[in-house]
Amino acid sequence: MTEMTRRERILTASRGERADKLPFFHWWRHSQIGWAERECRNRGMGMAWARPSYTVELRDVDVVEQPVVVEGVKVLRRTYNTPMGSIYLDEKREPGTGEWHGMRSWQDVSPWQTERLIKQPEDYEVLKFIVEHTVYTADYFPIEQAKDWLGEDGCVVDIHPHSPMQMLMIDWIGSEGGRFFIHYAKYHDLVEDLYRAISKSREPMYEISARSPADVIWCGDNIDGVLVNPRLFEQYFMPEYEKMAKPIHRQGKLFASHMDGRVDVLKDLIAQTPLDIVEGLHPPPMGDLPIGEALSLWKDKVVWMGFAGSVYTLGPEATKKHTLELLREVLPGDRLTIAMSTENLVSNENLRMVTSVLENVDLPLTGEKIGVIEKSLG
Repeated sequence: MTEMTRRERILTASRGERADKLPFFHWWRHSQIGWAERECRNRGMGMAWARPSYTVELRDVDVVEQPVVVEGVKVLRRTYNTPMGSIYLDEKREPGTGEWHGMRSWQDVSPWQTERLIKQPEDYEVLKFIVEHTVYTADYFPIEQAKDWLGEDGCVVDIHPHSPMQMLMIDWIGSEGGRFFIHYAKYHDLVEDLYRAISKSREPMYEISARSPADVIWCGDNIDGVLVNPRLFEQYFMPEYEKMAKPIHRQGKLFASHMDGRVDVLKDLIAQTPLDIVEGLHPPPMGDLPIGEALSLWKDKVVWMGFAGSVYTLGPEATKKHTLELLREVLPGDRLTIAMSTENLVSNENLRMVTSVLENVDLPLTGEKIGVIEKSLG
């Protein structure tokens, strides 16, 4: 049989079919460029790029950015001025932000908001105006360019922002100190009204993405069962996934969502979603749902697993041992791809170690094959 390309492996597995080898890849925004990355790619590691299929325009909204100092800390303040009033957020940016992949800093720390857009009840009306005056326009060039550059070396996904309720939880209200849950209790009608406005405003974006040239449409959520409890997941996330999935599946595309937290409490509900791919799943020791159990439970889904960053901190030998243990959990290796990381940088030594294991994983995987791989590594 002709050896598959990296792209073919990722997409074959993502459709629930058997590839020739277990697909493994690195996300571009976390990847170092250099000798180790080149070596690992030559040995079978693919690449994955995330790019949007649309541009965003805010109409009748004036946006002003300026540096300010708050309690001795320099932040960037972004103010949104509308006919309904003004709201602002403060963002702390570490050195290197904007000069490294995906707006991240040299240390791979994303910009952090130190003040959220929503601070008081009056802010909901202003933000709702902004949401209702947000216009999405198709722009497929970024994805077309990435696919042209990447070729058969990997997969390009069309990235969405957080889904509507998670925009409130993570971006606009924030969850620190229980802020979101306080607002959800005290200003419940305002929260739900804004949630519905976001959902409605996103409908054109969903249609644009469904028609994009990307291989996979990816909802950039951060699902964790502590922040998103089962009741919230069932009430606000599952219906939105259904809405997103309809145009995506109508166009024959694959639908993924980022679920990198503790999801054991959500596992039965996740099984009921229209997701094709559960992306970013972290089994123990970082998450709480073993990879073998996830694959067994989600029989109509594929897992794009994220390798545990906490294991990397223990060094290459621990990384090798953990990788071999993972393989023993996932026999025969179907409906699975492994990402070197979904959040953090990976050292050259760890990148090479994971590759030294995964480059040898022919499918179907057996215990005997794992033994041979382990023996070859010493």
